[in-house]
Amino acid sequence: MVALESTLISHGLPRPDNLRVARALEEEIRREGAVPATVGVVEGVARVGLGPEELELLASGEVPKLSARDLPAAAAKGVSGATTVAATAHLAALCGIKLFATGGLGGVHRGARESWDVSADLAALSRTPVAVVCSGVKSILDVPATLEQLETLGVPVVGFRSRAFAGFYLSDSGCTLAWSVEDEREAAALIRALPGLGLGCGVVISNPLPPEEQLDPGLHERVLRSGLEELARRGVSGKEVTPFLLEHFRERTGGESLRANERLVLRNGRLAARIARRLCEER
Repeated sequence: MVALESTLISHGLPRPDNLRVARALEEEIRREGAVPATVGVVEGVARVGLGPEELELLASGEVPKLSARDLPAAAAKGVSGATTVAATAHLAALCGIKLFATGGLGGVHRGARESWDVSADLAALSRTPVAVVCSGVKSILDVPATLEQLETLGVPVVGFRSRAFAGFYLSDSGCTLAWSVEDEREAAALIRALPGLGLGCGVVISNPLPPEEQLDPGLHERVLRSGLEELARRGVSGKEVTPFLLEHFRERTGGESLRANERLVLRNGRLAARIARRLCEER
């Protein structure tokens, strides 16, 4: 099985693309011989595996984003919500799911020395035995600081056939990893080794876009700079930072960032499914 976060549907992509991509991602995983399990909260009940109507509910854009710490309150109040990486990993682990595919992790925000804005995704991975296949952390974040934080927390980070840490929209974030795995068999062996070594953490598997599919690096730099300036001018902070900057990228790139996001999400889903199959075959 491969877990999928629902925040990608509710807050990461615009309507109607969000629902289309969510369905396409599940179908890609099925084609690779695995079972997709999109995670969310429906009327206060945590669901690992959503039906068509539940996917449509979360794609409406009218539900809150729920991190792991929000789950008890959502359960008590009976509300519906979309789960972040932290909440999705937690709920997937409760069900024994080892693989989780997403676009990009949360991480250390730029200016975190003043704001202390660090995603709960990182701490969650330090205590949750789930492997996350992703295209690095979102490139709007402080990537070197995020990798330093993951190292401090003891979370293994490996590249898939590359030691260049993926830069989300970009193939290379400019950061080099100490380790890489060469195929799905090695990735599965790494995941299988964690509990036997007494490590209760997860692992990040960086799966970069091929250079020919990435966003133009020069365009990326210009749009990021203008987005950060607009962010400061409007005083956007907290949970609103990432959706604001992703929408800024979509507008300023004429939709190219959205298309890159879709490509990387589907690639990560396919890779996670192949690793999941390998884990089952060699159990």
